Order: sequence, then C-alpha cells, then structure tokens
Amino acid sequence: MSASHDEDHGNTPAAWTAVLLCIVGFLIGGAGLVASVPALAIVGGALALVSPIVGKVLATMGLGAAAK
Repeated sequence: MSASHDEDHGNTPAAWTAVLLCIVGFLIGGAGLVASVPALAIVGGALALVSPIVGKVLATMGLGAAAK
C-alpha cells in the first residue's frame, strides 16, 4: 500500500453539505413528528429529500470528487 493515494472517501464540500442538510432535515422532521406539528415534519422531510440534489449540484459545480 502506497503512502500517496487518490481516494478522498467523500470528503468534499458537496458531500459534507448534502449530509449535513439531510441530518438537519431528519432532526427537524423528527421534532415535528414528536411535537405533532405536521408542517414542521413536512419541511424536515422535504429538506432531507432535497439534500442529495443539492449535493449533486455542488458536485457539478466542481465542489465534489473528481470523476475517474
């Protein structure tokens, strides 16, 4: 195994942004479910569903891993 390798294991701004948005969405959605606030649950779920799209957009803008 060489000391220099090209794998970034998803450590890119696009990946981090998508993961953080998804976590925040799940937290908001979960809080909405626990508090019986359907609007909050829907907003959290929508945020979690949009997060991979945001990650893909950021990756196409050059903030993701280089294509191999």
